[in-house]
Amino acid sequence: MAEIKIVKKKPIWPWIVAILLIASVVYYVYLKDNEGHSENTVEIENTTSTDTTGN
Repeated sequence: MAEIKIVKKKPIWPWIVAILLIASVVYYVYLKDNEGHSENTVEIENTTSTDTTGN
């Protein structure tokens, strides 16, 4: 009789998890970069407004 070799498929879910993690890190870095610019703008506007009101 001939032997039939059964090869199990490798799971794909670790690749899906890895792609989601990489995508979330890229998304976080992108948002963090954009929030930093907007916070600086708001901070400058608030400081300017407070200084002109105080004088």
